[in-house]
Amino acid sequence: MNEKIEFSAEDFEEDRYARLRLIPWWDQDRLKEASVMVVGAGALGNELIKNLALLGIGKIYIFDMDRIENTNLTRAVLFRRADVGSFKAEVAAQRASQMNPDVYAKGFVANIIDDVGLGFFRRMDVVLGGLDNREARLAINQSCYKVNKPWVDGAIEALNGFARVFVPGHGACYECTMTETDWMLINKRKSCALLTHEQMNEGKIPTTPTSSSIIAGVQVQEMLKLLHSDRNLPTLAGKGYVFNGLTHDSYVVEYQEKPDCMSHDIYESIEEMPWSADKTTLGEILRVIKEDLGENAVLEFDRNIAVSAHCSCGSEKTLLCPVHKLRGEMLLCDRCGGTMQFSSTHMLQGDEGFLSKTPAGIGIPPLHIVCGRAGTTMKYYEFTDDQDLVK
Repeated sequence: MNEKIEFSAEDFEEDRYARLRLIPWWDQDRLKEASVMVVGAGALGNELIKNLALLGIGKIYIFDMDRIENTNLTRAVLFRRADVGSFKAEVAAQRASQMNPDVYAKGFVANIIDDVGLGFFRRMDVVLGGLDNREARLAINQSCYKVNKPWVDGAIEALNGFARVFVPGHGACYECTMTETDWMLINKRKSCALLTHEQMNEGKIPTTPTSSSIIAGVQVQEMLKLLHSDRNLPTLAGKGYVFNGLTHDSYVVEYQEKPDCMSHDIYESIEEMPWSADKTTLGEILRVIKEDLGENAVLEFDRNIAVSAHCSCGSEKTLLCPVHKLRGEMLLCDRCGGTMQFSSTHMLQGDEGFLSKTPAGIGIPPLHIVCGRAGTTMKYYEFTDDQDLVK
C-alpha cells in the first residue's frame, strides 16, 4: 500500500529572492555579503536605499548631515510626516531594515568630505552617490580611487537626470569630467569657507520622485553589474547615462580620461595598525613611521590642518582643525575684534608642539589612512582599531 504524502502551502512557497535567482547570472549570496555605501539620503538616496533593501544587500551604510523637512515628503519614499526634524540618514536606515529584515542598515550623520575615514571606503564593495554638491563628489571620487573602489554617481533636476560609473583603472574618473565652470564653483564654495552654513547655501534644486526613481534604478543596476564583475556584463565605467524626461531622450556619453588627473592616486599597499583616531597620539604614530622609514620620515595627511591664527595686534590662538572646517567666527581676534591670519600644514616632522594630541584632536576621522614619507618612499597606515564602525 502506497503511503499518502501530504503537502502544505509552505512546500510550494517561493523564498523572498526566488524571482531574482531566475536571472541566469544572478548570485544572491554575493548580494547578501556585499557592503554598499550610500552618500546622500534625499530624493535620490531614498530610491537607492529602497532598491538596495529590496535586493537584499547585506550591509547598507548611509551618510547624510541633514534633517528631514516637509518638502522631502513629496520625493522621499522612506520618510513620514512624523519624521520631520529627524536626521535623514538615521530614519532611512531604520526604514530599510523594516523593509527587509535580511538587511543591516546603519545611518551616519556625517560630512563625507571631512568625517569619513578612507578605511570605511576600503571596506565597501561599491559606493553610490545621491548628491547635489560638486565638492562632495570630488571628495568621494578621490577617496574611492585611493582605495581602488568603484562608485556610481547620480544627479537629478526636474524631469532630467544622469548616472555615471567610475572604476579606478577603467576610463575617466569624476575629476576627468570636470569643466572650468565646475572648478570655479568649487573654488567659490571654498572661498566661502569662513562664512556660516546658512550663507553657503546655494539654493534648492527642483526634483521629482519620477526622475529620482529612474536615475536611482540605473545606478543600482550598474551596481549589480559591478558586484557580478566576473560575469563580463557591460557597465558604464567611464561613461554616463543621460535622461531627458521632457523630450523622452536618453543616451550614453563617454568621458575622456585625463592622463595627468590628480585623482588617479591609488594607495598601493596599506598596513593595518592597532591605532585609533581618538586614542593613539600623533607622537606615537610618527615614532612608528620613523622606525619604519628612517629618522627623516614625516607623517602626511590628505588635508591641510589649520594650526594657529595670528592677529596684527600681536594676539595668537591655537586652532588645530581642518582648514575646510574653519568658520569666520573662529578667526576673530578676542583682543581687538579684527580678522586673524592662520597658518596650516599637511605634515608633521616631529618638532611640533601638539604631538600629544590624537588624530581626532586635529580633525582626522576614525578608520582613516595616513601616509609616512621619506623622500620618494611612501607607506600607508590605517587606524584599524576603529573598524567596529563597519560591522
